[in-house]
Amino acid sequence: MGIGLIAGTGLDFLSPKERWSEVPTPYGPAYLAAAVLGGRQVVLLRRHGPASNIPPHLINYHANLWALREAGVRRVLATAAVGSLKKEVQPGSLAVVCDFIDFTRRRQTTAFDRPGAAVAHVDFSTPYCPEISGAFEQAASESGIALGRRVTYVCVDGPRYETPAEVGMFTKWGGDVVGMTGVPEAVLAREMGMCYGALAIVTNYAAGILDRPISHQDVLKCVADCRRQVQNILERAAAKLSKTCACCRAMDDESTASAR
Repeated sequence: MGIGLIAGTGLDFLSPKERWSEVPTPYGPAYLAAAVLGGRQVVLLRRHGPASNIPPHLINYHANLWALREAGVRRVLATAAVGSLKKEVQPGSLAVVCDFIDFTRRRQTTAFDRPGAAVAHVDFSTPYCPEISGAFEQAASESGIALGRRVTYVCVDGPRYETPAEVGMFTKWGGDVVGMTGVPEAVLAREMGMCYGALAIVTNYAAGILDRPISHQDVLKCVADCRRQVQNILERAAAKLSKTCACCRAMDDESTASAR
């Protein structure tokens, strides 16, 4: 059973054991490296590229997830820097993502992106892997790290931050946090037969909640301040994962020929 780690904004604490390898995929190249997390071998992917210079709307999500799948990954741990839509979800806190609202408008959001012999429809009643989510929470508890309640993630295209009117709309929809990278990542992982769980790092209040502008430097500083806690949770969570769970079998009753 392979474990993959998708590291988001500002999380460069995990050094590759080897140089980054360019992996060809039908969608273009992706870049992977071998690393160790919680005493286990993992496949490392930096979401924004090895040099952390790819903006969210230009990330090749399809190539990234395809490459992880071809590398034998079946369990994906991901981090996500997010803005808070509610005052009670405070910057500097960590939370497990349990659901998402897709507000992206320019992304191809499925692996079934070409004509095939059959049309596949994947269930998303439980959008994130319960075992990975539970491992995050148990790892935090063992480390003495407080997690906020599970959150619903609103995904936008970026790279701009949201307007106060958009933030108000997202809150009315039931969103707790907002980010720019969670979709189609979670969808593609499920469609390609991988479990996926996301640990949210709340870096700031979204626009209009406080009477001051959002600073990306403040976001990076908050991620840096949380880095040790995030690392502890990821290491302990990785050590707890079993070989497989129901997420990996979500497509068993569907034709996956066009996504393989």
